[in-house]
Amino acid sequence: MPKWNSISISGYHIREAGSTAAQELAFTLRDGIEYVQWCVDEGMDVDSFAPRLSFFFNSHSDFFEEIAKFRAARRIWARTMKERFGAKNPRSWMCRFHTQTAGVSLTAQQPYNSVVRTSLQALAAVLGGTQSLHTNSLDEALALPTEEAVTIALRTQQVIAHESGVVNTADPLAGSYFVEKLTSDIEAEALEYFRKIDAMGGMVAAVERGFPQREIQEAAYQFQRAVDRKDKIIVGVNDYVMDEDPFPILYIDESVAESQTASVQRLKQTRDNARVQKCLEDLRQAAGGGRPSDNVMYPILDCARAYATLGEMCDALRDVWGEYQEPPTF
Repeated sequence: MPKWNSISISGYHIREAGSTAAQELAFTLRDGIEYVQWCVDEGMDVDSFAPRLSFFFNSHSDFFEEIAKFRAARRIWARTMKERFGAKNPRSWMCRFHTQTAGVSLTAQQPYNSVVRTSLQALAAVLGGTQSLHTNSLDEALALPTEEAVTIALRTQQVIAHESGVVNTADPLAGSYFVEKLTSDIEAEALEYFRKIDAMGGMVAAVERGFPQREIQEAAYQFQRAVDRKDKIIVGVNDYVMDEDPFPILYIDESVAESQTASVQRLKQTRDNARVQKCLEDLRQAAGGGRPSDNVMYPILDCARAYATLGEMCDALRDVWGEYQEPPTF
């Protein structure tokens, strides 16, 4: 499947957990390197799959730091693919990425402030070269977003795309002394993390030892201390605070869940359950085979055609692979 995006290598959750920009960059790209290395070790030609890899980053509130992070990501990935893996196809060097604005920056206090936050974060992502973008809604710290809030988030993107002019130039901040210096500094910090992780034997070994988890936890702790001391101002939270009326939020009718549950129950009663069980067993066999020919994609498609539920398919894979247990970090 030459146009299949096999994986979106995500750093969004890393940043949401409290990492710094450099940690998000380092751990995300090093995850990507790990995936590439395992494929190459299995005998795959790097240029046969690398052009379809993509990344998923967070865009936080420090405007220039985020732009520099994205610029550093492209620089590091291109060099790594060329020098570490010997990729020849220029598309293998490209760091294609999607960006979502920082959910963790949204505040329950003075929610309309988050329209400004999201706008700056979205603009940083565009200036940093993102290929696609998600803008969070102003009320997501409180509930699922209302239609009005979602529309404002969408219009934020559209104003940037059609009115700001920033999309007309690739890498428009290139050559700025400050941005170039910041890009190089973040790149150097990320590469130092690479060195430490490589010394541990790779990203899998580092995760098993709790290394990235400890680094993220410490960064999150230091950020919260800075907020508590007012070294870091969060407008409307620890400064410029005001009394507020209750904010209108979206409430979901519980009957929706009840209706969906009933629909799944009806499906299970009317489908060919013998066929479902055979397909699920075929999936278990493929998942546990350990041979290159044991491709789980085919039995997954068979399960879907038999109307096995997503939960049943995941349970079948858990039967074989188990469930990840977080290692102790302290």
